[in-house]
Amino acid sequence: MTLSKIKIILASVALAASGLASAQQQTLLNVSYDVAREFYKDINAAFVPWYKKTAGKDVKIEQSHAGSSAQARAVADGLDADVVTMNTTTDVEFLADKGVVAKDWAKRFPHNAAPTSSTMLFLVRNGNPKGIKDWDDLVKPGVQVVVVNPKTGGNGRYAYLAAWGSVRKKGGTDAQAADFVSKLYKNVPVLARGGRDATTAFLQRNIGDVLITFESEVESVNREFGAGKVDVVYPSVSIRADNPVAVVERTVAKKGTADLAKAYLNFLYTPEGQEIAARHYIRPSDPAVLKKYASTFKPITIFPVEELFGSLSQAQKVHFNDGGQFDKLYTAK
Repeated sequence: MTLSKIKIILASVALAASGLASAQQQTLLNVSYDVAREFYKDINAAFVPWYKKTAGKDVKIEQSHAGSSAQARAVADGLDADVVTMNTTTDVEFLADKGVVAKDWAKRFPHNAAPTSSTMLFLVRNGNPKGIKDWDDLVKPGVQVVVVNPKTGGNGRYAYLAAWGSVRKKGGTDAQAADFVSKLYKNVPVLARGGRDATTAFLQRNIGDVLITFESEVESVNREFGAGKVDVVYPSVSIRADNPVAVVERTVAKKGTADLAKAYLNFLYTPEGQEIAARHYIRPSDPAVLKKYASTFKPITIFPVEELFGSLSQAQKVHFNDGGQFDKLYTAK
């Protein structure tokens, strides 16, 4: 056999081996909400070697991020997510109603399938030139508020509900809450599509005096734009925003990735996954990790959605569906 033939055979064997390895490597797509992209970059970097060690398999993780509700609709319309990691339960319930995720998705993982949570706070310009300290300051004349459209992102829904709840928690009525929220949205120059769009408007386009966003966005801002660009203001009261997760049954059945998808979501509950969450200012569900990062998560009165709104699904029907309270209160500029 000539040397050239040997080289051809060896090249063919190498190509076949490469193809086999490629075929054996599974790919998982995590479709998530807008401001979680940096968090999941770190989760993915930790999960790949963890899965290799525990399952002996190589995997590739891909990410997709946009407004939570927009992402849910994309998955419903056929985007082949293996898992969804959202910031509102209504977006996962929407997929359950479509038969895309399991009806009992909330029982498939601990803490009602919410490995982490967050809350809403304010980011203001360095030095807080408008002296913003609490919700009442957001309705003052001359204060411009940047916020996500509650119809396209969970970030916006939680901001709206937190504002409404700030009145109710002080003993106000729903009528008084509606009046307050109406005044707040009159100070909103433009509604952002998602959390990252809102941050970009605030920091790159210099729109507004205050950005209402998830606590977790603080780390993203410091990392992307540099520390000292904004001050963080914790209002006297805010809302607990659970971050639900689910396996997309339709996709994993087609791709054969059910075990991988479950392992990926279970990793979020491990001490390593919880530590990564805490480092990204996302509140871990593990009490031990939460205690360890007590200096990160400032004391603040946080109320659950259920306390004032029954559930996110009920809040969706009353406030955010077409013709609901938000449509009555908000007039587009």
